Amino acid sequence: MKSRRKQLRWAAAGLLVLLVIVCLTVPPLRSRLGQIFALLSSMDLGRVAAYIRSFGPWAAAVSFCLMILQSVAAPIPAFLITFANAAVFGWWRGALLSWSSAMAGAAVCFWIARLLGRDAAEKLTSAGALRSADDFFARYGRNTILICRLLPFVSFDLVSYAAGLTGMGFWGFLLATGLGQLPATVVYSYVGGMLTGGVRIAVTALLLLFALTAAIALFKKVYAQKHRAGPEEKS
Repeated sequence: MKSRRKQLRWAAAGLLVLLVIVCLTVPPLRSRLGQIFALLSSMDLGRVAAYIRSFGPWAAAVSFCLMILQSVAAPIPAFLITFANAAVFGWWRGALLSWSSAMAGAAVCFWIARLLGRDAAEKLTSAGALRSADDFFARYGRNTILICRLLPFVSFDLVSYAAGLTGMGFWGFLLATGLGQLPATVVYSYVGGMLTGGVRIAVTALLLLFALTAAIALFKKVYAQKHRAGPEEKS
C-alpha cells in the first residue's frame, strides 16, 4: 500500500512538473494563460462572461476548466465565474455547471496536497495562509468546510488544500464540499442570472452580509459545542 501510494505521488509530481514545463516553455500557451489570469484578476464580470460565450459550443467545457484553474491558482475568486456562468447559460444551468466544476476543482486541490504534500500546497498558496487553515481545522474539524463555504471572501480552495493535508477521507471531504457549496451556488447563480448593473452589486452586498451573519451564528454554535464538551470531558 505504501509502495503504491509512493508511486502515485511520483506519477502525480511528474505530471505536475510536466504541465508546468509545458506552460512555461510553449509561448502560445504561456501567453494564453497570462491572458486568462489577467482576465480573472480584473474582476470584470462582463469581460469574463464574454470570454466564455466566445467559445460557442465549447463554452461550458471552457468554463469548467476555468473553474478548476481558479481552484488550483488560489485565491482567484470562484464567485466571478459563477456569476458569469449564470449570465451565459441561465441561472439553473449555470448553477449546475458552477457546482460540478467547483467540486472538480476542490478534488484536484485535495489530491495535489494529499499526493504531493505540504511543500507543493505551499507553493500554490502560501505557508502563512496554509498555517491559518491548519489552525482552523484543528479548532473546528469537519465544520471548517461548511464554515468557510459560508464566507465568500475566504479562499475555499485554500481549505481544500489544507483538507488534503489532514486525515480527512476524500469521500467525506467531497460530500461536505458538495453540501456546503450548493446553497451559495444556487443563490449566486440566481442573482447572477436575473440582475444586472448596480442592482446586482447591491444584492451581492446583501448576500455577503447574510453570509457573514450566518457564519457568525455557526461560529457561535461550534464555539458553544466545544465549551460544552470541555467540562464533560473533565468530569
